[in-house]
Amino acid sequence: MTSNSNPARPANRANDTDRHVGARIRERRIMLGLSQQQMADLIGVTYQQAHKYERGINRISAGRLHEIALVLGVPVGYFFEGLESQRSPELSARQRMCLELARNFTAIQNEKHQEALSQMARALAAEA
Repeated sequence: MTSNSNPARPANRANDTDRHVGARIRERRIMLGLSQQQMADLIGVTYQQAHKYERGINRISAGRLHEIALVLGVPVGYFFEGLESQRSPELSARQRMCLELARNFTAIQNEKHQEALSQMARALAAEA
């Protein structure tokens, strides 16, 4: 008898939790302005493996998840936040726009330009 409690489903198949964790990894990676290739290099896997982790296609071991958390500068629990609400791993158009904005902002090398953009965003938000 195997340790798998559901014999109809192989233990190595990804599930909704794996997809949620993968989506959280992707969100954080994008917020930090890292490409999938950069992320893969930092955690010592291939680009393809990093892609499969983010899509929830392949499961992530506890040790690898700890390593990913260190690279992304978050506690391991970060990846499970929102899981209780069973939030869909699909991002809304607004969430995608916010992630793209964060990625583009981190790509700006000039700190004065970053500060100017930040001030502009504060000014526009104050108008609303």
